[in-house]
Amino acid sequence: MSSTTTKIEPLGAVRERVLASLRQEIIAGTLGPGDRLVERDLAERLGVSRVPVREAIRALVAEGFVHFETPRRTVVRRLTPNDVRELFELREALEVYAAGLAAAKATPGDLAEVEALLDRAAAATKDEDAEAITDINSQLHDRIVAMAGNSLIVAALEPVAGRLRWMTRRNEEWPQLLIEHRELYEAIASGDPERAKAHALAHVRTNYRSTVRHLFGEAEAETEA
Repeated sequence: MSSTTTKIEPLGAVRERVLASLRQEIIAGTLGPGDRLVERDLAERLGVSRVPVREAIRALVAEGFVHFETPRRTVVRRLTPNDVRELFELREALEVYAAGLAAAKATPGDLAEVEALLDRAAAATKDEDAEAITDINSQLHDRIVAMAGNSLIVAALEPVAGRLRWMTRRNEEWPQLLIEHRELYEAIASGDPERAKAHALAHVRTNYRSTVRHLFGEAEAETEA
């Protein structure tokens, strides 16, 4: 006589799964700005109890994706020009410095990893695969920051990584992004920290204007030029 034991997924694992799912829906636009997050409905749709959904929503509030309009009403945040400005100011301060460090410290193995990501980005750009492009570009930036070898920079950027991905997902100037990433890679591979920092700065500022244009329109972008 045999019996089967149903493995119960720990509550923490369920919460992380729900959090990852909702975060990705917001980044992809499935849940749009102003959309309400109703615990009961989400729990039913995701096949879980309301407890992990409630905890996931609290985490999304902390990450800046959603906010409480009232104590009983939680909605996806509407990004403002100031939200974008602040996050890109952080990128400019940290990613530019990290690029300089990466140029000084990069190993052949590091550079090979970035080259492989660029090849994948080129294929995704050719296919106009928005999800893949967003994912690969995020990995590329994460890899460059990791190459800097400064754990404090990594820790400072980690809490805002999701929001940056959410914003830049709206920027569909993919061929231009690929060109800029290749130029940044070449600058880092040259071993010249100042050259790498200059390309990183130009890339962040160009990406900022593009993101503003796609989120808020040409008029707002012109004020940031």
